[in-house]
Amino acid sequence: MGNKTKGKKLIVCFTQQGFKLDFISKKGPSSDNGFEEKIYKDYLENPYKMLFYLGFTDSDKSWSDSLSFLHTVAVDFITNISKTADIELSRENAVIIPSEDGLGKILDGMPFVIGQEFINAKWIEENYRKLTEVFADEIKDYSGTVEEFLLEHNSEINVVGRVYFHLVENKLSEHPFAFLATYSTEDKRQKKIINTPLKNALYEFKNQDDKILNLLSTVSKAAEKSEFISELVESGELFSPLKLTSEEAYTFLKEIPTYEECGILCRIPNWWKKKRNSLKISLKVGEDEPSQVGMDALLNFSPQLYLGDEKLTEAELKKLLAETDGLSYIKGKWIEVDQDKLRSTLEAYEKAKGLLQTGEYNIAEAIRMQLNGGELLNVEEDVDLEISNGQWLESVTSKMNRPRLIETTPLGDDFKAKLRNYQHEGVNWLRYMKDLGFGACLADDMGLGKTVQVIALLEHIRQTKSAKNLLIIPASLMGNWQKEIENFAPKLKYKMVYSSKEEVDLQNENINLYVTTYGMAVRKEELQTVKWDLVILDEAQAIKNPGTKQTKSVKQLEAKSKIALTGTPIENSLSDLWSLFDFLNPGLLGNAQEFKRFTKGLKHSQQGYSKLRSVVNPFILRRLKTDKKVISDLPEKMEMKTYASLSKKQAVLYSKLVEELEEKLQDSVGIERKGLVLASITKFKQICNHPDQYLGQNTYSKAQSGKFERLQDICETIYNKRERVLVFTQFREMTGPIADHLEKIFNRKGLTLHGGTPAKKRTELVEKFNGQEYVPFMVLSLKAGGVGLNLTSANHVIHFDRWWNPAVENQATDRAFRIGQQKNVMVHKLITSGTIEEKIDGMITGKSKLASDVVTSSKEKWITELDNDELMELFTLPQAGES
Repeated sequence: MGNKTKGKKLIVCFTQQGFKLDFISKKGPSSDNGFEEKIYKDYLENPYKMLFYLGFTDSDKSWSDSLSFLHTVAVDFITNISKTADIELSRENAVIIPSEDGLGKILDGMPFVIGQEFINAKWIEENYRKLTEVFADEIKDYSGTVEEFLLEHNSEINVVGRVYFHLVENKLSEHPFAFLATYSTEDKRQKKIINTPLKNALYEFKNQDDKILNLLSTVSKAAEKSEFISELVESGELFSPLKLTSEEAYTFLKEIPTYEECGILCRIPNWWKKKRNSLKISLKVGEDEPSQVGMDALLNFSPQLYLGDEKLTEAELKKLLAETDGLSYIKGKWIEVDQDKLRSTLEAYEKAKGLLQTGEYNIAEAIRMQLNGGELLNVEEDVDLEISNGQWLESVTSKMNRPRLIETTPLGDDFKAKLRNYQHEGVNWLRYMKDLGFGACLADDMGLGKTVQVIALLEHIRQTKSAKNLLIIPASLMGNWQKEIENFAPKLKYKMVYSSKEEVDLQNENINLYVTTYGMAVRKEELQTVKWDLVILDEAQAIKNPGTKQTKSVKQLEAKSKIALTGTPIENSLSDLWSLFDFLNPGLLGNAQEFKRFTKGLKHSQQGYSKLRSVVNPFILRRLKTDKKVISDLPEKMEMKTYASLSKKQAVLYSKLVEELEEKLQDSVGIERKGLVLASITKFKQICNHPDQYLGQNTYSKAQSGKFERLQDICETIYNKRERVLVFTQFREMTGPIADHLEKIFNRKGLTLHGGTPAKKRTELVEKFNGQEYVPFMVLSLKAGGVGLNLTSANHVIHFDRWWNPAVENQATDRAFRIGQQKNVMVHKLITSGTIEEKIDGMITGKSKLASDVVTSSKEKWITELDNDELMELFTLPQAGES
């Protein structure tokens, strides 16, 4: 592996079932010490055994965030083993489950990573189950104790004993707490582990001093570090139930970290464990509705002191300051009186009141307080500051987070698509966000119809008001958008802005939508002179780098509202997230320097990730194909037509070939005419694929083929999610150029399979593609790969060129869509707009006199039966402006 991974980082891609590992090139420090290579090698052999032993290692600052997070899960599992008091008794039969606190900490600390949408409590519990199976296999044949096994792999692990310390509240006022020491032992009659008072051990292990000493070893360690425990041991009171004063209980509670460090498990009241009754400042933002909409709308806020869930006055807080440190019983609750913390809290509260008097904050500033409210108030770390939404802002964000609560958007008869329920909810959400003046990111999974949802919104706007809307897309998507607008909203008037030299009337009230490219957004400066009602970015990852001229030009566009579309929400780079939101809602995440300071703080406290999510999630609508609760009616195989535009070189060659064919047809008859037509069809297909295929050249530049550009658009999303794809072509000579192009997109080699691939080699290729190592793509010639292969690791199929035989195409698709496939399969059929490919596709699928079974049975021979005029209509490109 060596040189292949030098200068690269190991990242983790999380999936619905578990996780995958992959090496990527990345800026910044990288691990070249071989450790990550070893992890990867172990992963290929047994993923969960690798994960289990990863839990014994120390983390490294050079690791990717995703690997660090996976390490956190593994460490938590090993820690739970070490804290299971009956582990020596249960061994391979142990059931290890995450604690409630552990689950919360893991999820709060989850960074922005690939597949983060799959990580929830259920995912962690399922991975714990698989790790438990590994532990059982490893400990079953181990001759020593579990403690010896753990310490053998990490000498720093703190293994707990079998002793518990319990503290509970007691109703008696003089001694309001009770203490009891217990130990875990096996009830042989009922065959289960039970807890019993520690004094019982004196009888169970009578005359077995070595076992008594081993059991009490953790207590001895605690007695050496704690005067309180030492006195209980010396007096013998440790072996009996005890009544404690509040002072004694406070001493015990403060010393819990010491006891746990010595290996004693402590069971204590929840109010102390979770600091439930602690003092905090609650800052509610946006209690009342502002007088205007948009991110600049002004919101009020109000600070309030709370003790647990009850309000506390400033006078009551000052009264607490008069008491000594310790436990105090106030308003029916025990709380900790810490003079330093009380003073810090009072100071922060007074600062908050001062801010209230200085004026209101706009929505972006108010929401941003959830990220850096502590910095704003300059509060001490020990002050519990809770910033939440007031009544109005909460009602708004609840709808942003739950589109089902938003009223339905009427679309009218002029909108020609039938939307699924989730798509209509998406339209409602986009309209709601636009009406509020908020920037919105529609981040639905690939194939769920982001385009049609935006077109529905634009059609609704057309029907209700006059508006100037701008859509910015990659040049390769021009044909796709044009086709979908014409299909779904034929009355929507749009203007394609292709050239910086072209004079475009941006004030034309008859145009509902101007469509241009990212490159044109840089060159066409007059786009920045218009105050747009709505600016929409498709493939919005194009502005992820805030320093590029392209990103800066797009961000200079003025608009009342903005929408960003992306199938891959920001993953693995928080700077990408900031750049996207700097376009959508400037100021929401602060300026670049403020956000950088915040992200640096995540290294010390990863709980900041949950704060960041709470701020950005209301502005992102993300639905997954895998979520049956949201999308119950999706087919398991989704087929879509993906349109590519001809490049200039393709268009010239295509038009020239049409002219030549028209001339030759005049003098051709019979077999010669049929041969001419069939040969021409092949040539047209070659030109649509790539000019170099037709010309017999071998450069295969991406810019010269619309299909190569569309292939890149699709496959970049597949790569970002670390999924796999099958690409079919009917031309064996195209398998190599397509594979070379994909290798640049996926940053690694894939596989090719064609008629010349030996049978034995085919089996090896299938095994490799379906294996644990990430092999992103396989390019197959349609005849060679259409039958007999099981390639269920892929959940994407791309038909690069069309066979015009649905049965053959479906047979090829079924290499992935077959028994054993656990994911939805997406089928992309590439079609070059305006060419013979689009026209024949229309004949096959449309209400044409041409029956599909004729096409299926005779392949392309039926075309030779057309007369000359019909043939020229089939081959000729439409004139500019024709649909």
